[in-house]
Amino acid sequence: MDLKFSISEIKKAADWIIEISSPNKCFAFHGEMGAGKTTLITTICQQLGVTQSIGSPTFSIINEYVNSQGEILYHIDLYRLKDEQEAIVAGVEECIYSGHYCFVEWPEKAIGIFPESTVHCYLNSTGMDSRNLQLKL
Repeated sequence: MDLKFSISEIKKAADWIIEISSPNKCFAFHGEMGAGKTTLITTICQQLGVTQSIGSPTFSIINEYVNSQGEILYHIDLYRLKDEQEAIVAGVEECIYSGHYCFVEWPEKAIGIFPESTVHCYLNSTGMDSRNLQLKL
């Protein structure tokens, strides 16, 4: 399933991901540096009711948020990790099997730990203001 969108339509893209992927809650975001993974995940979290400040987990590895319904959401960035073992030690596996929403950037660093039900999201920049998103359920 593919969606082309502009940055001004990012809320529409976030809603589409949530709707089309239900009831799955583990998402692996693939894409080059600068493709907009963090921006899209931030928007998804906002659309799911997170009102607190949302930032990139590049250095913390795991950011935990609570939405307006009291649900936990995880935003994870594996970019700085070497392998699956480092991801496990960092607590990534616990998050992705928690049953809570979990959004992971750079999943290829530890692809073997993801559940079969993971929604793979491939994001590509197709211009300064446009993106192509492909979901594999």
